[in-house]
Amino acid sequence: MERKKIVHRLDTPYSTVEWPQIGQEDQDAILELLCRLLAPLGMHRKSYITPSKGRRRRPRKPAASDDPEATSPVPPAPELAAYVDVGLSNISRQLQDMSAAPDHSATPKSKNKVGQAPYSVVFVARSGQSSAFNCHFPQMAALVSKSQPTEEALRLVGFSRSCEDRLSAALGIPRVSSIAIRDDAPQAKGLVGFVRDHVAPIKVGWLQEARSGGILETKIEAVQTMVGSKRPKTS
Repeated sequence: MERKKIVHRLDTPYSTVEWPQIGQEDQDAILELLCRLLAPLGMHRKSYITPSKGRRRRPRKPAASDDPEATSPVPPAPELAAYVDVGLSNISRQLQDMSAAPDHSATPKSKNKVGQAPYSVVFVARSGQSSAFNCHFPQMAALVSKSQPTEEALRLVGFSRSCEDRLSAALGIPRVSSIAIRDDAPQAKGLVGFVRDHVAPIKVGWLQEARSGGILETKIEAVQTMVGSKRPKTS
């Protein structure tokens, strides 16, 4: 016979922060706008940058070449490239720097310590990934948003459907897990405006309470749980 017992546990304000709820139609529209924005970057990469084959040693090129295309200079990347960051590690480091920056709410267009504008939107391909890889994004996005006006707070977009192939094709790179776009990125006004209209900023309750400086009482929860039946005594 199963028994019940009361288990006490401490409640913590550092619970998991939920990702913004975004309808599937809005996700599809955002993905389409994002891929259109990134398409020039992918075209430039495919046209002028030779993809790496992972070889440690490359054959030496001839000292002189009669091919005019081999000596022609590579045109610069589109201006948008300076406003787009790719990769989980890179974006996480940038968010860490932004969250440690002083409060710039009075001057939302101010740049960080490396002279770059803050992020306006971070896109994460969550489908097919373990939550351990991207569960830190909501907390970091909330910390960055605390120094931004509410209407311009950093937005976090998590795609629930598989979209890595489309993003990889748009950027011309083999694998894409996350993309971040900085404020005032050229040609991105329509995408950023749509995201701000359809995606709410992240709010973390315990972060607001911590900033108030108040003292909160310890909360102890009493939870009723089931335990197994007693084992019969053996002689």
